Amino acid sequence: MPKFLGIDYGLERTGLAMSDPEGRMAVPLRVLELSEFGSRKKQLDALADIAAAYGIEAIALGLPLHGDGSESGMSRQARNIGARIGRRLNLPVFLVPEFLSSFEAGKDLEGCKKRAACLDAQAACRILASFLEQPEHARLRL
Repeated sequence: MPKFLGIDYGLERTGLAMSDPEGRMAVPLRVLELSEFGSRKKQLDALADIAAAYGIEAIALGLPLHGDGSESGMSRQARNIGARIGRRLNLPVFLVPEFLSSFEAGKDLEGCKKRAACLDAQAACRILASFLEQPEHARLRL
């Protein structure tokens, strides 16, 4: 079973989560703030380093949708960054339709003192957990 990296892509912050070696559960990993790196390219370089360090074999990228299931303005950006990540890391990228993952992650973290710092990684964890629950034939590959 491949190790997956879950990504909640954002213009300022990108949350990361990782599956266990058996690909059964997701755990929050970290948040990559664009301001840490100064450019999207350097942020993608850091993402590549993380994927290599953890032996990641595939990516599960959140695809933001409106409540009615239609694509949002961020959907196109997520598709574009997914294509860049796939080329940069030479890994398969799967799109995971998501709606309110950050809101739900916020509910998961109620009472957490470091809530803001953990929110995007928790959202990535929800995205990855949703992906891991899907049967392989139902996964949407970019």
